[in-house]
Amino acid sequence: MTTIILKKGKEEPVRRRHPWVFSGAIARIEGKPDDGDIVAVHDAWNNLLGVGHYHDGSIAVRLISFEAVDPNALDFWTDKLENALKVREWCHLPQKNTTDAFRLVHGEGDGLSGLIIDIYGTTAVVQCHSIGMHRQRALIAQAIKAVFQEQIQCVYDKSVESLPPKYAAEHQNGTLLGNPDAATAVVIENQIQFKVDWVTGQKTGFFLDQRDNRQLLASFVKDKTVLNTFCYTGGFSCYAVKAGAKLVHSVDVSAKAMELTVENIALNAPFSGTHEAITADVMHYLREIDQFFDVVIVDPPAFAKSMEKRHNAVQGYKRLNAMALEKVAPNGIMFTFSCSQVIDRELFYNTIAAAAIEAKREIRVLRHLTQGSDHPVSMFHPEGAYLKGLVLHVV
Repeated sequence: MTTIILKKGKEEPVRRRHPWVFSGAIARIEGKPDDGDIVAVHDAWNNLLGVGHYHDGSIAVRLISFEAVDPNALDFWTDKLENALKVREWCHLPQKNTTDAFRLVHGEGDGLSGLIIDIYGTTAVVQCHSIGMHRQRALIAQAIKAVFQEQIQCVYDKSVESLPPKYAAEHQNGTLLGNPDAATAVVIENQIQFKVDWVTGQKTGFFLDQRDNRQLLASFVKDKTVLNTFCYTGGFSCYAVKAGAKLVHSVDVSAKAMELTVENIALNAPFSGTHEAITADVMHYLREIDQFFDVVIVDPPAFAKSMEKRHNAVQGYKRLNAMALEKVAPNGIMFTFSCSQVIDRELFYNTIAAAAIEAKREIRVLRHLTQGSDHPVSMFHPEGAYLKGLVLHVV
């Protein structure tokens, strides 16, 4: 395989097991690798540091091992997935009759930079974020089958939206193993049912990272009025319904998402209160309504995916949260989140504080929130801690 030689002193992050090699750290390349090729990374003294996938960009190599391995061998992938599954078992996932939807592989958190695998009942959805991972999708599917045997009946590739545009244009999503007609399934999460559409839905079909936060919300909402903004397919709304909220409003700009929200609410009937599904731009909706809610959830999509867009994203988060705070009833609660990786926890906290000043509301922080334990973060790759959240008491 092609060898990447690093400049003197640039090997230290890799020795500390950070899985990214940036282009500026490279002294020379012995060979002419194509995007997605497997390469060996060596220090300036020709000592092997690791093996990974090459890409001609800022992140030049995504390491998937710090040892001499053969990523074209099925055993490599089987071992990786078995290890990932053992971690989930420590997290009590899956849990019979309680939860059958969880994340099996979380990129760098599981030593597989560029790879996501989500399990929805008997279906595994693979999402590759690098060309190198995508080129090995058939092996990955075989490894999933080897680890899960008959528990997994379908492996679906949902990578096109996450790959470099030029490469993605030459490929399409589709079934890697099993039933090619499988597109949806009803899964359970903490005994709550959800219909998941991995073919046309966002990401892999559902936002599994909020499982624990949805469960926490349930403890706040009995006999309360709830507003769930950016609701997608109604995750927080279904928990509120099951927990005895007296009124739940779900708002999202996507008509398709709202259809699934209505279906998911019905799956979890009976509901003694009132649910209203509203297809609208959240900012416009917040400007127009004159209603207050006991509990408000603000869980927007990522406002920034690069450092260049961080300033505008911060301003957007501040405006959104100021408007949402104005709709929280006195002595109410707000759950607010950011999934933008470039917005760190401190910056998010300060942005919410600025929003509270703008909204002229006194707030107390009751909880700091993050992603679920099936979205682990490598100690050596803190960038993996992307989800930030706060539970606020609003006077």
